[in-house]
Amino acid sequence: MRTKYAPAAIAFAVAAALTLTACGGGDDKAKSPVTDVSTDANTKAGTVLDRPFTKPDFVLTDTQGKKFDFRERTKGKPTLIYFGYTNCPDVCPLTMSNIAIAKKRLPKADQDKLQVVFVTTDPERDTPDSLGKWLKAQDPSFIGLTGDFPTIQAGARSIGIGIDPATKDKDGKVVSMHGAQVIAFSPRTDQGYVLYGDTATAEDYTKDLPKIILGENP
Repeated sequence: MRTKYAPAAIAFAVAAALTLTACGGGDDKAKSPVTDVSTDANTKAGTVLDRPFTKPDFVLTDTQGKKFDFRERTKGKPTLIYFGYTNCPDVCPLTMSNIAIAKKRLPKADQDKLQVVFVTTDPERDTPDSLGKWLKAQDPSFIGLTGDFPTIQAGARSIGIGIDPATKDKDGKVVSMHGAQVIAFSPRTDQGYVLYGDTATAEDYTKDLPKIILGENP
Protein backbone atom coordinates (compact mmCIF):
# COMPACT_ATOMS: atom_id res chain seq x y z
CA MET A 1 0.00 0.00 0.00
CA ARG A 2 1.28 3.44 -0.90
CA THR A 3 0.41 6.85 0.46
CA LYS A 4 -0.44 9.35 -2.24
CA TYR A 5 0.44 13.02 -1.92
CA ALA A 6 -1.54 15.68 -3.75
CA PRO A 7 -0.29 19.27 -4.16
CA ALA A 8 -2.41 21.95 -2.48
CA ALA A 9 -2.34 25.68 -1.86
CA ILE A 10 -2.63 26.17 1.87
CA ALA A 11 -2.15 28.76 4.58
CA PHE A 12 0.98 27.21 6.02
CA ALA A 13 4.32 28.38 4.66
CA VAL A 14 5.37 24.91 3.62
CA ALA A 15 4.41 23.47 0.32
CA ALA A 16 2.74 20.07 -0.47
CA ALA A 17 -0.24 18.13 0.87
CA LEU A 18 -0.83 15.25 3.21
CA THR A 19 -3.40 12.56 2.61
CA LEU A 20 -5.35 10.06 4.57
CA THR A 21 -3.93 6.58 4.18
CA ALA A 22 -6.26 3.60 4.06
CA CYS A 23 -4.63 0.90 6.17
CA GLY A 24 -5.97 -2.61 6.29
CA GLY A 25 -7.69 -2.83 2.95
CA GLY A 26 -9.34 -0.86 0.17
CA ASP A 27 -7.98 0.60 -3.03
CA ASP A 28 -6.95 4.06 -4.19
CA LYS A 29 -10.57 5.22 -4.05
CA ALA A 30 -10.39 4.85 -0.29
CA LYS A 31 -7.81 7.60 -0.06
CA SER A 32 -8.77 11.26 0.13
CA PRO A 33 -6.63 14.41 0.15
CA VAL A 34 -6.14 16.43 3.31
CA THR A 35 -4.99 20.00 2.76
CA ASP A 36 -3.68 20.69 6.24
CA VAL A 37 0.09 20.65 5.79
CA SER A 38 2.58 20.00 3.03
CA THR A 39 6.21 19.54 2.15
CA ASP A 40 8.30 20.65 -0.78
CA ALA A 41 10.17 18.20 -2.94
CA ASN A 42 13.57 18.46 -1.25
CA THR A 43 15.97 15.69 -0.41
CA LYS A 44 15.48 15.78 3.35
CA ALA A 45 13.16 13.31 4.99
CA GLY A 46 11.93 15.83 7.54
CA THR A 47 10.36 19.18 6.75
CA VAL A 48 11.04 22.00 9.21
CA LEU A 49 7.76 23.88 9.50
CA ASP A 50 7.72 27.65 9.16
CA ARG A 51 4.69 27.72 11.43
CA PRO A 52 5.16 25.09 14.17
CA PHE A 53 2.19 23.35 15.76
CA THR A 54 1.09 23.78 19.35
CA LYS A 55 0.96 20.48 21.22
CA PRO A 56 -2.45 18.80 21.29
CA ASP A 57 -4.20 19.56 24.56
CA PHE A 58 -5.75 16.17 25.20
CA VAL A 59 -5.92 13.69 28.05
CA LEU A 60 -6.03 10.06 26.93
CA THR A 61 -5.46 6.63 28.53
CA ASP A 62 -2.07 4.91 28.49
CA THR A 63 -1.33 1.19 28.26
CA GLN A 64 -1.53 0.88 32.05
CA GLY A 65 -5.08 2.21 32.02
CA LYS A 66 -4.01 5.51 33.57
CA LYS A 67 -4.82 9.02 32.40
CA PHE A 68 -2.11 10.64 30.32
CA ASP A 69 -2.09 14.42 29.87
CA PHE A 70 -0.09 14.68 26.66
CA ARG A 71 0.85 18.34 26.92
CA GLU A 72 1.87 18.10 30.57
CA ARG A 73 3.66 14.73 30.46
CA THR A 74 5.80 15.63 27.45
CA LYS A 75 6.60 19.18 28.53
CA GLY A 76 10.25 20.06 27.90
CA LYS A 77 10.96 16.67 26.30
CA PRO A 78 11.86 15.85 22.69
CA THR A 79 8.75 14.03 21.50
CA LEU A 80 7.61 12.18 18.40
CA ILE A 81 3.90 11.54 17.89
CA TYR A 82 2.23 9.22 15.38
CA PHE A 83 -1.43 8.34 14.86
CA GLY A 84 -2.15 4.81 13.65
CA TYR A 85 -3.55 1.47 14.78
CA THR A 86 -2.26 -1.94 15.75
CA ASN A 87 -4.11 -3.94 13.10
CA CYS A 88 -2.52 -1.93 10.30
CA PRO A 89 -0.66 -4.39 8.05
CA ASP A 90 2.00 -2.10 6.67
CA VAL A 91 2.60 1.63 7.24
CA CYS A 92 2.05 1.78 11.01
CA PRO A 93 4.34 -1.08 12.08
CA LEU A 94 6.98 -0.02 9.57
CA THR A 95 6.97 3.57 10.84
CA MET A 96 7.26 2.52 14.47
CA SER A 97 9.94 -0.04 13.63
CA ASN A 98 12.02 2.59 11.83
CA ILE A 99 11.80 4.91 14.83
CA ALA A 100 12.63 2.05 17.22
CA ILE A 101 15.74 1.13 15.23
CA ALA A 102 16.93 4.74 15.17
CA LYS A 103 16.24 5.21 18.87
CA LYS A 104 18.32 2.16 19.80
CA ARG A 105 21.26 3.69 17.94
CA LEU A 106 21.26 6.73 20.23
CA PRO A 107 23.46 7.00 23.32
CA LYS A 108 21.61 5.71 26.40
CA ALA A 109 21.22 9.20 27.84
CA ASP A 110 19.53 10.41 24.66
CA GLN A 111 17.32 7.32 24.49
CA ASP A 112 16.04 8.18 27.95
CA LYS A 113 15.20 11.74 26.88
CA LEU A 114 13.23 10.89 23.75
CA GLN A 115 9.48 10.35 24.09
CA VAL A 116 7.79 8.36 21.32
CA VAL A 117 3.99 8.45 21.49
CA PHE A 118 1.66 6.25 19.42
CA VAL A 119 -2.00 7.32 19.48
CA THR A 120 -4.50 4.81 18.17
CA THR A 121 -6.97 5.77 15.46
CA ASP A 122 -8.99 2.62 16.21
CA PRO A 123 -9.82 2.92 19.92
CA GLU A 124 -12.67 0.40 19.77
CA ARG A 125 -10.21 -2.43 19.13
CA ASP A 126 -7.00 -0.97 20.54
CA THR A 127 -7.53 -1.41 24.27
CA PRO A 128 -4.77 -0.38 26.69
CA ASP A 129 -3.77 -4.04 27.01
CA SER A 130 -3.63 -4.87 23.29
CA LEU A 131 -1.92 -1.58 22.52
CA GLY A 132 0.69 -2.25 25.18
CA LYS A 133 1.48 -5.72 23.85
CA TRP A 134 1.83 -4.42 20.29
CA LEU A 135 4.15 -1.57 21.27
CA LYS A 136 6.26 -3.80 23.50
CA ALA A 137 7.27 -5.74 20.40
CA GLN A 138 8.44 -2.47 18.84
CA ASP A 139 10.07 -0.81 21.86
CA PRO A 140 8.95 -1.19 25.50
CA SER A 141 9.63 2.50 26.12
CA PHE A 142 7.10 3.66 23.52
CA ILE A 143 4.01 5.30 24.98
CA GLY A 144 0.66 4.06 23.70
CA LEU A 145 -2.51 6.12 24.08
CA THR A 146 -6.17 5.35 23.46
CA GLY A 147 -9.44 7.04 24.37
CA ASP A 148 -12.67 8.24 22.80
CA PHE A 149 -12.45 8.82 19.06
CA PRO A 150 -13.67 12.47 18.96
CA THR A 151 -10.91 13.50 21.38
CA ILE A 152 -8.27 11.64 19.37
CA GLN A 153 -9.54 13.08 16.09
CA ALA A 154 -9.56 16.65 17.43
CA GLY A 155 -6.02 16.25 18.76
CA ALA A 156 -4.78 14.93 15.44
CA ARG A 157 -6.45 17.71 13.49
CA SER A 158 -4.87 20.32 15.74
CA ILE A 159 -1.49 19.33 14.30
CA GLY A 160 -2.66 18.97 10.71
CA ILE A 161 -3.27 15.22 10.67
CA GLY A 162 -6.61 13.95 9.39
CA ILE A 163 -8.18 10.74 10.68
CA ASP A 164 -11.60 9.20 10.06
CA PRO A 165 -13.56 6.63 12.08
CA ALA A 166 -12.70 3.03 11.22
CA THR A 167 -15.03 1.40 8.69
CA LYS A 168 -15.34 -1.97 6.93
CA ASP A 169 -14.65 -2.47 3.25
CA LYS A 170 -16.67 -4.71 0.92
CA ASP A 171 -14.74 -7.77 2.15
CA GLY A 172 -15.48 -7.01 5.77
CA LYS A 173 -11.95 -5.84 6.58
CA VAL A 174 -11.61 -2.90 8.94
CA VAL A 175 -10.11 0.15 7.27
CA SER A 176 -8.71 3.01 9.33
CA MET A 177 -8.16 6.22 7.40
CA HIS A 178 -5.39 8.29 8.93
CA GLY A 179 -2.58 10.62 8.03
CA ALA A 180 0.72 8.74 8.08
CA GLN A 181 2.90 11.57 9.37
CA VAL A 182 5.21 11.80 12.36
CA ILE A 183 5.48 15.17 14.10
CA ALA A 184 8.56 16.02 16.18
CA PHE A 185 8.20 18.43 19.11
CA SER A 186 11.10 20.51 20.34
CA PRO A 187 12.20 20.26 24.00
CA ARG A 188 13.00 23.98 23.86
CA THR A 189 9.68 25.36 22.65
CA ASP A 190 7.31 22.38 23.04
CA GLN A 191 6.13 23.08 19.51
CA GLY A 192 5.82 20.60 16.66
CA TYR A 193 8.42 21.89 14.25
CA VAL A 194 9.46 18.93 12.05
CA LEU A 195 7.20 16.71 9.94
CA TYR A 196 8.06 13.29 8.48
CA GLY A 197 6.09 11.42 5.84
CA ASP A 198 5.71 7.65 5.57
CA THR A 199 8.75 7.40 3.29
CA ALA A 200 11.13 8.32 6.13
CA THR A 201 13.55 5.46 6.81
CA ALA A 202 15.35 4.24 9.91
CA GLU A 203 18.47 5.91 8.51
CA ASP A 204 16.62 9.21 8.17
CA TYR A 205 15.55 9.11 11.80
CA THR A 206 19.01 7.98 12.87
CA LYS A 207 20.49 11.06 11.24
CA ASP A 208 17.90 13.51 12.59
CA LEU A 209 17.11 12.35 16.13
CA PRO A 210 20.30 13.70 17.76
CA LYS A 211 19.36 17.19 16.58
CA ILE A 212 15.70 16.83 17.50
CA ILE A 213 16.70 15.81 21.01
CA LEU A 214 18.54 19.14 21.27
CA GLY A 215 15.69 21.09 19.70
CA GLU A 216 17.76 21.90 16.63
CA ASN A 217 16.73 21.82 12.98
CA PRO A 218 17.66 18.54 11.29
